[in-house]
Amino acid sequence: MMPDTVAQLSACRICPRNCGVDRFQTHGYCGAGAEPVVNLSQLHFGEEPVLSGSRGSGTIFFSHCNLKCVFCQNHTISDQGWGTKCSIEDLARLMLDLQERGAHNINLVTPSHYSPQLKEAIREAKNRGLTLPIVWNSNAYEHPESLRDLNGLIDIYLPDLKFAHALYAKRYCNAADYPETAISAITEMHSQVGALKTDEQGIAQRGLIIRLLVMPSGLAGIKTSLARIAQQIGTDVQLSLMAQYYPTYQAQSYPELNRGIKQAEYDTAVESALSLGFEQILTQELSCSDDWTPEFKQEQCI
Repeated sequence: MMPDTVAQLSACRICPRNCGVDRFQTHGYCGAGAEPVVNLSQLHFGEEPVLSGSRGSGTIFFSHCNLKCVFCQNHTISDQGWGTKCSIEDLARLMLDLQERGAHNINLVTPSHYSPQLKEAIREAKNRGLTLPIVWNSNAYEHPESLRDLNGLIDIYLPDLKFAHALYAKRYCNAADYPETAISAITEMHSQVGALKTDEQGIAQRGLIIRLLVMPSGLAGIKTSLARIAQQIGTDVQLSLMAQYYPTYQAQSYPELNRGIKQAEYDTAVESALSLGFEQILTQELSCSDDWTPEFKQEQCI
């Protein structure tokens, strides 16, 4: 690891949790140590069509997470940490392998808590011949300063905007500052890559796609989030309105979360986006099951 990476991990304040721990000795809120942990590296056909295309998005699923939503569909890796430790060289090799397999892009899923290591790995992979667009697929609970360290390395930002209201962000993610933090992070992302640009086949090459997960009873506050996006970023941004919420992990302990969404709830989210002037909207059919969740492994050979 480079000296800057070692320094950042030795008193980790990479994300808004600001734990300050030495990740070479222990771990902070996210559960991650100094070595990145990967569960799956695969061609993924379940992402937005502009990412998956015909050959698949080259996804690398990282273990651990700094948010730990109580309804997390990937909880076996985000909370339980299933996966295998990887070196910087291992990560570069995974990216190059996905390129050789025909992926449209390299899609780093839940990468934020490994951003210093990934900065090194991306540079190493590029030095060894990686030419694919890099996708930063995150929960947006990130410091703008950490994102600025990635400027020039990330081609496509794919953040969630999970909650508009501090009350629900605190209740379900233990992060009352999430709404303000996430919109600040997404604004920084947009300043780096701008609006989404695709090639002649309609495959994303550069830009921002904001995901908003529709939740039961309007708990995500999507109309408010959309208004903030319109005000701070603009209405020409690409949205992805996701209809794949289903109750899993600890959701059964929260009666208001313990059901799938209704068609009317999803339609309301779409109508809200249209009424605010958004035109670039990716939509989904309702799928209140685990069909969208990869089959994560307790052990993975890298």
